Amino acid sequence: MSIRPMKELIMDASREDRAVGAFNVGNMEMLIGAVKAAEELNTPIILQIAQIRLKHSPLDLMGPMMVHAARDAKVDVAVHLDHGLTVDTVQQALDLGFTSVMFDGSKYELPENIKVTGQVIRMAEKCGASTEAELGVVGGSEDNSVNHKMVCTDPDVARDFVKETGVDALAVAIGNAHGHYTTEPKIRFDILEEIHQKVAVPLVLHGGTGISPQDFRTCIQHGIRKINIATANFDALTRGAEKYFQTEAPYNYFALNEAMVREVYGNVKKHIEIFNNRIPLEQIS
Repeated sequence: MSIRPMKELIMDASREDRAVGAFNVGNMEMLIGAVKAAEELNTPIILQIAQIRLKHSPLDLMGPMMVHAARDAKVDVAVHLDHGLTVDTVQQALDLGFTSVMFDGSKYELPENIKVTGQVIRMAEKCGASTEAELGVVGGSEDNSVNHKMVCTDPDVARDFVKETGVDALAVAIGNAHGHYTTEPKIRFDILEEIHQKVAVPLVLHGGTGISPQDFRTCIQHGIRKINIATANFDALTRGAEKYFQTEAPYNYFALNEAMVREVYGNVKKHIEIFNNRIPLEQIS
């Protein structure tokens, strides 16, 4: 298999009425666990990292490792910059070989979002890479530092935005939130369906951690083709370390490494099975 642009993976998913799992990673153990799950299930995935995480996982270190893992994988893998906040970081990701980039202009006024998104699209096209943008405001924040108020995506604005920019995929705000949900998420399927009817490109769901398997599948039925899983992946990594240190000493890095890989692998595998309709909902724990 090969490293591929995100657009190709999500278009494949659209034809098959499923979604591609996009799993955020921050270190080697997370990479190994994610790719292991994808290979075992023989299912393409997207490996991604958000710009806000680069203070802990520098792009010049993580980027080459992500690209190398994708090229060596036994399944098709896209490598994506999640929530790119600056044009310079987008360009750095493209220079490292990322096959997809997102510019998050959701906090800008619409004309500025359209302008900078268009610039990013032109940059990506020169590298053969795909692009993602966001409209509306997804609740929370990628690093849990603030709690942005949700502002659902306007279907008419989404339609016009996609026509004007030519972006490959659009992330929508439909009651979803980054980080841990403090209450049960209330997904606005009515808004999602209207966006799906009016927008000609695949849709993306951010804030996947905490959404129920049934709601995931309903989102897929209404046009979601890429689902981001970040917080649950970092939680799994931490849980692996916690479980390891509950065992008896002496401790060593190599066993710790395996424990963290194992938990991330399990989390990624579960979500791949949900997104690709592999197992009945009642069998998912």
